[in-house]
Amino acid sequence: MIFNQVSKRVKLERADIVRYQLLTHFYLEKINVSQADLECLTMLVFNPEIDLTDFCNHASDEGIFKTPQSVRNAVSRFERMGVIDKAGKSRKVIKVSDKLNIQSQGNILLDYKFVSIEPEEVQRNS
Repeated sequence: MIFNQVSKRVKLERADIVRYQLLTHFYLEKINVSQADLECLTMLVFNPEIDLTDFCNHASDEGIFKTPQSVRNAVSRFERMGVIDKAGKSRKVIKVSDKLNIQSQGNILLDYKFVSIEPEEVQRNS
């Protein structure tokens, strides 16, 4: 079987490589996210297991969303999507779900391999 192969090597800043991982997850799961959603989740990746109220205030202060309530609404939406986990007493501690497997510490090398295979009848007709 013959493949058209593309190989790219890019050095990214830590926040950009986290955004890339998040975007890849959302794309593969067919989840639409806004730029504010992406920035909010990127911030959460770098603040693991943070108090919900503190996070909402911090994201609002950074200008990601206009108000802490807007951040809280986004967090609730992310939780329903399975992107954020809540823990602790009264479920007030939040973090990006481990099932996303987002890497943010140390040296990071992402090795994604995607393939698209033509159906056999298309291959025979070519």
